[in-house]
Amino acid sequence: MNTTRRSLLTAAGGIAATAALARPALAQSFAFAPNQRYPDPAVQVLDPSFAKYRIYSSTLEQVATGMRWAEGPAYFPASGDVGGYLLCSDIPNNRIMKYSEKDGSFTVFRAPSNFSNGNVRDRQGRLVTCEHSVTRRVTRTEKDGSITVLADSYQGKRLNAPNDIVVKSDDTIWFTDPTFGINGEWEGFRATPEQPTTNVYRIGTDGKLTAVLTDLVNPNGLAFSPDEKKLYVVEWKGTPNRSIWSYDVQPDGTLSGKTKLIDAADQGALDGFKVDRDGNLWCGWGSNGALEAEPRDVGGRKVHELRGRSEELDGVMVFNPQGKAIGFIRLPERCANLVFGGPKNNRLYMASSHSVYAMTFEAHGAV
Repeated sequence: MNTTRRSLLTAAGGIAATAALARPALAQSFAFAPNQRYPDPAVQVLDPSFAKYRIYSSTLEQVATGMRWAEGPAYFPASGDVGGYLLCSDIPNNRIMKYSEKDGSFTVFRAPSNFSNGNVRDRQGRLVTCEHSVTRRVTRTEKDGSITVLADSYQGKRLNAPNDIVVKSDDTIWFTDPTFGINGEWEGFRATPEQPTTNVYRIGTDGKLTAVLTDLVNPNGLAFSPDEKKLYVVEWKGTPNRSIWSYDVQPDGTLSGKTKLIDAADQGALDGFKVDRDGNLWCGWGSNGALEAEPRDVGGRKVHELRGRSEELDGVMVFNPQGKAIGFIRLPERCANLVFGGPKNNRLYMASSHSVYAMTFEAHGAV
């Protein structure tokens, strides 16, 4: 019995060592214990209308960990012998990571990645990427692996730091261009912006780059309504809270009818988001880092603490098409962005600080 047990332990140790060697060098990795009871209390129903999307026997899972700041998830469905997989940016580590649904591996897809941020799959199944710093451009990875530059300047001046991106059904590409990738040394390299404003751009099928919005302060996440008659854009600052603005999309690609759809209030942080087939907005959520105006005594020191508790804010907030919060998915880390994927397009992948979490719902991504 002892010999058998010793043999099993030795074999298990060898397998663990082999797995450790096979994994890429990552950053912070965190243990996660899923809830063992159903329904998972991570899903909070804020309005009865959200209950139909909750699957009673689905639970929150951590499928990957070990990043410094996870962003820009894009899902690629299974094709032929290639299983479905998720790509996401690990911005400070200057790489794109790949999670395989087929074998559960989590490996480096591209490094360096020019501090890539937003990623999306276009209608032809190619990767389109916002290179957040250094190159400050939007690129497409062709099927043969070559890189095509789609945009790197506007009116003769370099872009700021392309951030989030979406592809419309007419193959036009829309992206936001705030200054986050050049504001400091964490998500790239500090640089002076050349553009006088932080814009939302449209790349036409003819390759022409047009600034469709120029009046938002650091636009961030963006997405279309299911019928593509509305464009939603997160404004990071200036309203004064983070907000989502709604625009009417005209046939020629111009925008009109600016309306504030969602206000994150003084402590919430809207970031990347996606829209489901019913028009609900599934939004990355967490603390915006704002501090209390007055300090309080903490261990003999006067400390300006966060407004709101991160552990109560971290997760995904779901709003209906009218902007009402109807559901919340609590996560142990702040969620920056997310995407629907899986074989049925109803598995929500959430890029959250150091990790990627996943959960299946009775909701399907609009694209």
